[in-house]
Amino acid sequence: MKRCFLYVLICMLLFSFHFVSMAEDPLVEADALFEKGDIASILESIPLYIKAVKANPNSYEGNWKCARAHREYANLNLEQELEGWKDVCKKYGKDGMRYGKKAKELEPEKIEGHYYYGLCVASYSDGVSILKALKEGLKGSTQKAFYKAYEIDKMFEDGGPMLAIARFWHQLPFPLRNKRRAQKYFEEHHEYFPDDPQGLVYFAELLIDRRKKDEARPLLEKAVAGDEPYYSKWAKELLEKL
Repeated sequence: MKRCFLYVLICMLLFSFHFVSMAEDPLVEADALFEKGDIASILESIPLYIKAVKANPNSYEGNWKCARAHREYANLNLEQELEGWKDVCKKYGKDGMRYGKKAKELEPEKIEGHYYYGLCVASYSDGVSILKALKEGLKGSTQKAFYKAYEIDKMFEDGGPMLAIARFWHQLPFPLRNKRRAQKYFEEHHEYFPDDPQGLVYFAELLIDRRKKDEARPLLEKAVAGDEPYYSKWAKELLEKL
């Protein structure tokens, strides 16, 4: 009987220790907030991710998740067109780049560091302009990051690397822009994810730019009927201009 009681007591102590450890782990707490998905919770998760990275600077998981949270917060500000969104993109995009860069240096054969580094640069560019980002020499590192992500797993995050490369080549200013290369990756992404609202709008924009309005129209019509308000609105505006 005493042995049984002792066994139960030890199990309870171990469980309590595990529970307390989880509660005190800023990474676990940050993940729980991030997974809620709303802009306030994602903002709240960022200082916890930073705390986790400070406690363990060489944590790959901590660094890439910190970069991801910065990117997501910046992007939600843009999509919801909140006041001061450009300043938010500038700050959180730039801060996120640092964590993404660290992550890809720690684990160069894993995808998250490369992918979220590139997206943080994209958010930073949304805030300061693509031209300024180019002047700061960010083209090469961004291109390399997206292509490495594509090489590792082009299907990651609903084909994110394919879409990122396509958008990258379309958004660069002349003479760096490469519409044919952009279309190649848009077509590949569309083959795998034909109903993705973001992909539909981005691809349609390129087709319009290439004077292929008849091909762009059905993509925009599908995006308008999609479940993402930001891209539905954008698609509707583009349709009205056709």
